[in-house]
Amino acid sequence: MAQTHAPKSAAAKGRRGVYEDLRRRIVTLDLAPGAALSENELAARLGVSRTPVREALILLADEGLVRVFPKVGSFVSRVDLQAVEDAQFLREAVELAALGAIPAKPAPGIVDRLVANLAEQERAGIEAEEFMALDEVFHRDLLDLSGHANVWTTVEAAKAQLDRARRLGLSLEPDPLARFAAEHRAIFDAVMAPDRARARRLLRAHLRAVFNDIEQVRAVSPELFAGDPDSAPTRRSVAVWE
Repeated sequence: MAQTHAPKSAAAKGRRGVYEDLRRRIVTLDLAPGAALSENELAARLGVSRTPVREALILLADEGLVRVFPKVGSFVSRVDLQAVEDAQFLREAVELAALGAIPAKPAPGIVDRLVANLAEQERAGIEAEEFMALDEVFHRDLLDLSGHANVWTTVEAAKAQLDRARRLGLSLEPDPLARFAAEHRAIFDAVMAPDRARARRLLRAHLRAVFNDIEQVRAVSPELFAGDPDSAPTRRSVAVWE
């Protein structure tokens, strides 16, 4: 009988596991922009010493997802609009270029994966994080149609701030997932028609919608976004950002 193994915990995987756990929680907004990060509390929650937590926070700071203020503490960074724009620029350039490289007869196996993915996106009652995972695979498989799926790792590494901004935008309408699924369906249909000019127009509009979402979220919750890069939290009973 084949043995099954439970996924390794963050503690079992060491610093990398702690980094991956914290990064996921930051990107999914489980740790909100501006949230204080206590090394002691994080270590206790993850069942590790403070050392891998400290090392993970350094990696996340290098990535722009954490801010460390000497004598004050570590905080989840606010959403950096320049980083969002840079990630969007990279993503749009890569994905639009890939559309032009898709052959007239795309690989049937990849097409089947996209069809199944779209069906899952359109399933009633789908949860937001499940949808976002399908969204990632959908865009990666579009790249795969062009033979450039490996480029997705570069896009993925650059878009953490963009992913946070996209999730903040989910609160702006009653059922944003249905709109995203419909946009994905229209892009796929245009690719398969094939009408690549229409596919490019639809994909560009789909990817740029985040900027309108950001402006709406900023109007209500400006504290979620980076302002003065030199501003630091002030310590009262707890450390907070003004």
